[in-house]
Amino acid sequence: MSPTIQWTFDPSVIAGIAVLSVAYGWAWRRARRPEMPHPPGYGRLLVFAAAMAAVLIALVSPIDSIADDLMVIHMVQHILLLDIMPILLILSLTKGLLRPVTRRLTRLEQRAGIFGHPAFAVCFYVGIMWLWHIPAMYDLALRNPNSWHVLEHICFSAAGTLYWWHLLSPIRTRMRLGGMGPVMYMVVTKLGVGVLGVLLAFSPRAIYGFYIHQPDYWGLTHVEDQNMAGLVMALEQSIVMGIALVWLFVRMLVESEREAQRAERYEDVALTGAGPERG
Repeated sequence: MSPTIQWTFDPSVIAGIAVLSVAYGWAWRRARRPEMPHPPGYGRLLVFAAAMAAVLIALVSPIDSIADDLMVIHMVQHILLLDIMPILLILSLTKGLLRPVTRRLTRLEQRAGIFGHPAFAVCFYVGIMWLWHIPAMYDLALRNPNSWHVLEHICFSAAGTLYWWHLLSPIRTRMRLGGMGPVMYMVVTKLGVGVLGVLLAFSPRAIYGFYIHQPDYWGLTHVEDQNMAGLVMALEQSIVMGIALVWLFVRMLVESEREAQRAERYEDVALTGAGPERG
């Protein structure tokens, strides 16, 4: 038996993407004015478009309707909102694009206290994953698509954006992770979410009542569907965080090289400024 396959075209999702796209387009063009330093390239524009495409795939494409029938597809939807969209959105930003709001973001971080600390981002990310995978909460969301399910998606998007902001933000903030910080940040998260993925992947029985009452779509039993969802969660976490670690390592090397070059220039200027003494 095949699941329901249809496009949703949710007006609120379409309107939200339209507003974000207009705002980003305005900021992108502003940052490319001749007098602006470090203008963003077309690559950033493509990355932003990919972020919006991830939202469309998750909430407008048939994935949204199939997610109500198959848990493994529901997990793909969560991954798109929790990791893929936030990563692409943050990577589409530059200092130039954020220049009008940089000071506001810095002040917001300072006033946020513990809520602006990377430790809170990890706890929020892992906590949201566990919270919405409690059987009662999971079933509540699926049985109330216009309220609790929307809140679930908002929670995933917010947790993912906050989490990846501490790793990928183009702005140097007071809370920016340095040294081995990013590694520990992701290892702790991987362990926290990985346990959930393992529990779902190797559970001998189906634990979500909503899916138990669904037919065996695509020939998958409810337990097989749940096990596949857990494997998708664990595999995605490993792949995405592995790529992120490599990217951060390369960025660290590039920034280290730039700082070394900057230090050499300052040293040369200092030596040239001193010059030989004349008698």
